[in-house]
Amino acid sequence: MEPIYLLTTLDQNYLPQLQVLLTSLAINNPRDTFVLFLLHSAIPDEALSAVRRQCAVYGYSFLPIQVDDSLFQGAPVTRQYPKEMYYRLLAPHLLPNRIQRVLYLDPDTLVINPIHSLWEIDLRGNLFAAAAHTGKTKLASSVNQLRLGTERDYYNSGVLLMDLEAGRREIQPQVLFDYVAQHRKELILPDQDILNALYSERILPLEDALWNYDARNYSNYLLRSRGGYDLRWVMEHTAILHFCGKEKPWKPKYIHRFGIVYQHYAQLTRREWGISL
Repeated sequence: MEPIYLLTTLDQNYLPQLQVLLTSLAINNPRDTFVLFLLHSAIPDEALSAVRRQCAVYGYSFLPIQVDDSLFQGAPVTRQYPKEMYYRLLAPHLLPNRIQRVLYLDPDTLVINPIHSLWEIDLRGNLFAAAAHTGKTKLASSVNQLRLGTERDYYNSGVLLMDLEAGRREIQPQVLFDYVAQHRKELILPDQDILNALYSERILPLEDALWNYDARNYSNYLLRSRGGYDLRWVMEHTAILHFCGKEKPWKPKYIHRFGIVYQHYAQLTRREWGISL
């Protein structure tokens, strides 16, 4: 069976969260093998040793790639939105040419059910497949459409299935950088805004309740499904839980209900690999 190619981008501070993600992935996808690419700017090789050991035990290939910072001159970088967040948009130019598609996952996600059917989705000529978190209110989507000059839903960039072959042809780094230079004062979530502003017409919509569930919004999912998307449904059907926003389940006083799910996988990871979260 062909492996599933995964991509993540992060700095050294998020390596423990990556290990929790890998634990959840291995437990819930035992029949698949994975190749994990990590695009980073300056993580020492010794800091990657725990991830490398974990992948080896699971039978995964781990391929970290240090990206040359000079490629991102002019891109807006802040403390909240580090340069690593832009790597996913240029992944077609940063990953090996032999890779045709890749599934990007933010490190603040958990994989709690199989993801093979997501990997096999027909992109129908699109550059990306992504989900929009529009269940809470249409107002936020309307505001983002007006702000970015688009007519599509505002897609979340934390889970992206990417056609790398098409991206090598169509995603031009200079076009991206020119947009950043012209709109830097308008960017709120820079990489996500750029994804939507430049490529929203080339995104295949995914069902967020299945593939990019916003862990903050259980009540809204329950309401819009008329009670169907209850806790049992989520645990049986949702493949990827995404802990969006500033509040994170590994931090003290996390209040949202899926924090206990994260703590379960975190404890398994601590027990097996001795990480500190």
